[in-house]
Amino acid sequence: MADAVLKRLVARKVVEVRDEAAARAAIRHVVLDNLLAEARLDDEARRLLMEHAKAIKDSAADYRALFGKVREKLARERGFIL
Repeated sequence: MADAVLKRLVARKVVEVRDEAAARAAIRHVVLDNLLAEARLDDEARRLLMEHAKAIKDSAADYRALFGKVREKLARERGFIL
């Protein structure tokens, strides 16, 4: 994935790269950080929903829809783009 991103950035002349290996490593690092942040966001959304599991079950609300809404809210609060 990092290689594809780098190729696209170079092709569009968004960046000028002298050390492709270092650029790929930097892209990998950014992507990994983003994926980990998204995983933490998902974990927190699940935790929040579990705290209200009985109310959710009693209301017959759709867990997936609630999960998506909670996830979006947390992301928005943190300035995280999904």
